Amino acid sequence: MTDAPAQHAAGYAGQPVVEVERDGVHYTLLGTAHVSRASIAAVQAAIDSGRFDAVAVELDAQRHQALTQPQALAELNLVKVIRERKVAPFAANLALAAYQRRLAEQLGIEPGAELKAAATEAAARGLPLQLIDRDVGITFRRILHGLRFWDRLQLIGGLAGSLFAREDVSAEDIERLKEGDMLESSFGEFARDTPSLYATLIDERDQYMAARLRERGDGARRVLAVVGAGHLQGMARYLREDMRTPADVTAALAAVPRKRKVPWITLTLLALIAGGIAWGWYHGGHALGRDLLLQWVAWTCGLTALGAVLAGANPLSVLVGALVAPFKPFRPGLPSGMFSALVEVRLRKPAYPDFLALRDDAQSLRGWYRNRVTRVVLVFLLTNLGTVAGEWVAGARIFGKLLG
Repeated sequence: MTDAPAQHAAGYAGQPVVEVERDGVHYTLLGTAHVSRASIAAVQAAIDSGRFDAVAVELDAQRHQALTQPQALAELNLVKVIRERKVAPFAANLALAAYQRRLAEQLGIEPGAELKAAATEAAARGLPLQLIDRDVGITFRRILHGLRFWDRLQLIGGLAGSLFAREDVSAEDIERLKEGDMLESSFGEFARDTPSLYATLIDERDQYMAARLRERGDGARRVLAVVGAGHLQGMARYLREDMRTPADVTAALAAVPRKRKVPWITLTLLALIAGGIAWGWYHGGHALGRDLLLQWVAWTCGLTALGAVLAGANPLSVLVGALVAPFKPFRPGLPSGMFSALVEVRLRKPAYPDFLALRDDAQSLRGWYRNRVTRVVLVFLLTNLGTVAGEWVAGARIFGKLLG
């Protein structure tokens, strides 16, 4: 296997290029900036040159569809998203879309336009197109799995803040984006200050995309891979040196580590609450036991309902979430927000215009409440947040009475 160092060939409009040959296939890795017209021109010129018989792009199926078929959002099965507990990745995608829209409005160019151009040009010339990036939902779940509890809160808070930020993206961030990666830029300073997050966002995807290139079975011998400049050297290194079977690499990096089979935190909470109520009932009589039980029910129901109300939920959605909240420790994996959101999506079923307006509405807090799709997401998230707050407050009140 051989490779050529990065170069700025005139034929690539000054964009960095690395060429690697392995197993009889010549790979040309074209590094692009996701907000650069020069990158679009370089991609079009490379494909139109006729030198390649296949094209690969730094996209997964979901992002490819969002770029090339924005109307496909109208086909989203929101009930399925809720039942499969994919609301959090969906919300993260909305945050990414809002960030991209802000960039597009500020710079006059759609982020990822060069990837869209690569897909369009490949289709026009009848060239096979390979989507080599990992699903963004899997990346997000692997990120969360590798973070501590407080880091997760900081990350989620940062993403939530980016949804509604109205100020322009700084010149520093734009320059960094030209040299880096769209997902990394979306996570902002947190990505650069958190090594585990950086590894999941960049290095794991370098490995994954290099393996995906080696997996292709269409017989292509000259492949153009269009990727962000931040992935260029890492992908080239793994493409040259990685001796693992490509299928093993992609399978390992597409797996989301499972949570412990035994939910010790939930069981411990249940044991403490139930034990505290039972102890109070036994030693303090029916009055104390009943009071402790009412503390649990009142706080979990009350704060869950408050969360749903703050999300603008239908009264029936509020009621359902409140009714199931006290039983959450007995049904781990089935959060109160799921029940509220399922009721909400049935009572206020999103219409076709809601899906069409989703990308625009996701940029403002008012839009989140106006759009029925994003309001269901709010109901899910804020109802769950209310339940968690209710559990902590109720637990503190119960043990305060027992120790008082």
